[in-house]
Amino acid sequence: MEVKIGVQHAPREIVLESEQSAEEVERLVADALAGKAQLLSLTDEHGRKVLVPADRVAYVEIGEPAVRKVGFGAL
Repeated sequence: MEVKIGVQHAPREIVLESEQSAEEVERLVADALAGKAQLLSLTDEHGRKVLVPADRVAYVEIGEPAVRKVGFGAL
């Protein structure tokens, strides 16, 4: 699923594809914003970790699971 993270004082957002569920991502964001964690830590589909200081998170957009299209035909 696609996750977009807006960071304060940064001109671009962080975009990553994650295999974590929407509920898990939402829980991690809520914990970071509530002060239970100092860092928002998410893992992308390649196993890389993305760490964002919780006090710098401007917004998080959780998208639908990405559907991969195969082929060259127009539908």
